[in-house]
Amino acid sequence: MMKLKAARKTRSNCLDQRSETMRYAATIFMLLFLSSCTSPETGKKGETMKSMELFVSETGNDKNPGTSEKPFATLEKARDKIRELRKTGTLSSDTAPVVHVSGRFEMKSSLKFTKEDSGTPGQPLIFRSTQKEKAVITGGKKITNFKPVTDETALSRLRPEAKGKVFQSDLKELGISDFGTLSSRGFGRKISTAHMELFFGNMPMTLSRYPNEGKYLKLTGYGKAIKDEWKAETGDLSGGFYYADERPKSWKATNDLWVHGFWSWDWANSVEHVESIDSEKGFVKNYPPYGLYNMRKGQRFFFLNVLEELDVPGEFYVDREKGMLYFYPPSPVDKSEALVSILKEPVISFDHPENILFENFVIECGRSHGVDIIKGRNITLAGCEVRNVGNRGINVNGGTENRIISSDVYNTGDGGISLEGGDRKTLVPGNHLVHNCHIHHMGRWSKCYQAGISMTGVGLTATNNLIHDGPHNAILFNGNEMTIEYNEIHNVCLETGDVGAVYTGRDYTFRGNKINYNFIHDIGGVGMGSMGIYMDDCVSGTEIRGNILKNSTRAVFLGGGRDFKVENNIFINCKPAIQIDGRGIDKNPVWSNMVNKHMKDRLKEMNHHNPPYSTRYPEIATVDKYYEAGNGVPPENITIKNNICSGGVWLKIEWNAKPECAKVADNTVSADPGFIDAEKGDYLLKDDAPALKTGFKQISVSKIGLQKDKYRK
Repeated sequence: MMKLKAARKTRSNCLDQRSETMRYAATIFMLLFLSSCTSPETGKKGETMKSMELFVSETGNDKNPGTSEKPFATLEKARDKIRELRKTGTLSSDTAPVVHVSGRFEMKSSLKFTKEDSGTPGQPLIFRSTQKEKAVITGGKKITNFKPVTDETALSRLRPEAKGKVFQSDLKELGISDFGTLSSRGFGRKISTAHMELFFGNMPMTLSRYPNEGKYLKLTGYGKAIKDEWKAETGDLSGGFYYADERPKSWKATNDLWVHGFWSWDWANSVEHVESIDSEKGFVKNYPPYGLYNMRKGQRFFFLNVLEELDVPGEFYVDREKGMLYFYPPSPVDKSEALVSILKEPVISFDHPENILFENFVIECGRSHGVDIIKGRNITLAGCEVRNVGNRGINVNGGTENRIISSDVYNTGDGGISLEGGDRKTLVPGNHLVHNCHIHHMGRWSKCYQAGISMTGVGLTATNNLIHDGPHNAILFNGNEMTIEYNEIHNVCLETGDVGAVYTGRDYTFRGNKINYNFIHDIGGVGMGSMGIYMDDCVSGTEIRGNILKNSTRAVFLGGGRDFKVENNIFINCKPAIQIDGRGIDKNPVWSNMVNKHMKDRLKEMNHHNPPYSTRYPEIATVDKYYEAGNGVPPENITIKNNICSGGVWLKIEWNAKPECAKVADNTVSADPGFIDAEKGDYLLKDDAPALKTGFKQISVSKIGLQKDKYRK
């Protein structure tokens, strides 16, 4: 792929010889064991756990004693009461505090738990909803004063098709004065707090834009031409760009105009603030900071935050000077709840605590993360619903053994769930887990590399999740000893190109990683298309086993790397099923610099000649002889064995790669591999299927994706 990409990390592993059934059983055993550690019913050895109960209700009062008859009114009061009881010695160390919560709670600040709120492994601190309908913890505020637009100036700016259909809310009447502001965000940029957004009927509404959702304008030229790293003509970001469209000539105010674009590549987007627009010439200049790459003719963008473009149902606009919200509702404005996001902090924050179970809550409508776990230990979110937030749904930063179980995360501004943990130099694992979660409709604002699940570090696990409807990656991982198993992924990579549903890249030391028994199907992709499993830019050593990949442009793409094991997978209508290239020995300076500078530096950082890398992954050292020769590093030691390919194209080995780089054996490439009922999604093989005679192991779809448990009925 002809591109420069931000560094992405990957992993490989030594082949586990156990059968799929044994591995699945081991995974489930691990989950049962972990869940028992935070069970509110049992202690360390299974004995009945003593508990102290408090109650919180939206109809309560913080002057109450916190009983079921006289509950507290706020979650903070219950938390503080437990702190007080511990300090006075009233709450013994062998008693678990359990807080039962009912109702809806509008947060003025983040609900924070610190080290002093920690429980013990046998007696965790427990917060749980008390009712069938989950308690709601919201960072938003209801909009209750919508009325038809009356301001003549605003009416004059609305398009004829929108007049009489747009409503207004005076936000200042509701005590709202902080409207936030859009910020430059996207590829290669740090997470930034979102502006105030509108949610209606539990769905995010669209900030007024042109062209409307799903459509783009194209760059037709630029103010300052320069050469890029490929010696091609591009535009300097500081020089502005040209477009060809008459519509902006009708806009009366452009002082808070923004643009969102894929300025150079289909895998790198950013939102930029417009400094000036010359609508007669069709020329736009942006404020710094600019994106990371140059501009290219033909790339796509759209304008944001234009009152005149409030022209289709579901769009909104905020006049920040007047404090007025304008909204074109998709259904009667009085029939669904309208909320604006207010809270600029995470709705819930865990800062260095241990042993807490948070169970069956709705967490919503903040401008930052829904939940932020900073260096926590044994923090479990179970049965929760995290939605409609400006940044990530759940952000786990450091710590160990934190778990997200059977929760739903959707409608996020950035990624869904992000895990960071473990030490890459020592290979000590973080042991974070995302299991049985439903993650969808992420990446409203940062569309690239903000995945459904992101994993960075060592020893992190994603199992039995369902991920769909995202603009870019479903699962992005960087590091070692990652486990990505039994997930179902579909309809991702919808707005981007040269993208992988499961993705990593650019590091020879990412090893011990397993991508096994996943069902990846019906993947999108624009421009250069997409890949089901993308081992990009010479990343090496991943085990890819027992997956079913269906209807993907390229199912498994090994982009220049080494030491892969691609075994016992099923490929259906993929073009091709497997593709291998040798970009690591390409003489172009872009690729040569990547291998000889960037990737070599990463090798040095991990001291791959010394333990633990030299003992855990001795195969890494095979690159040394190629670095000594100075001609790049080729792909080799790749095993492609016992796979099934039905329809599509089987195998491509190209771009400097030679056939001898891979051992290809015992694969079944046929139009009819003998599935029991592929039309109904049953990819088990009939007893007489040819692949079974060559060593193929059956893959049970029933074990893939969401599973029933106490939270997911």
